Amino acid sequence: MSEQTSPAEAVAPTDAVIPREPVAPKFEWGQRVRATVDLFNDGSFPDVPEDELLAKIGDVGEIVQVGRHVEANVAIYLVEFNERRIVGCLEGEIELSSAPPMMDDQQKEASE
Repeated sequence: MSEQTSPAEAVAPTDAVIPREPVAPKFEWGQRVRATVDLFNDGSFPDVPEDELLAKIGDVGEIVQVGRHVEANVAIYLVEFNERRIVGCLEGEIELSSAPPMMDDQQKEASE
């Protein structure tokens, strides 16, 4: 006896991936944010030992780029923390900060 399948079963396999709408990012380029967790090197910084602390809870940085991980459908934020270190962060790892903007070396010299 042969099994019969409905036309819908024949068209869409059970493991088919259903495309999802992109999730809008919570933060925007240029915003000041604070780390809500300690951020460690996951191997993204080849000149830094793996698992070294890149930014600690409370460190303030500025979002320099907003992207999206397509497969996970989550926003990824590149945040410039102290020492001009740019770290990729997820929304749960940062929050808005009311800290004043960072001054670069030329601005510091001009204000002195």
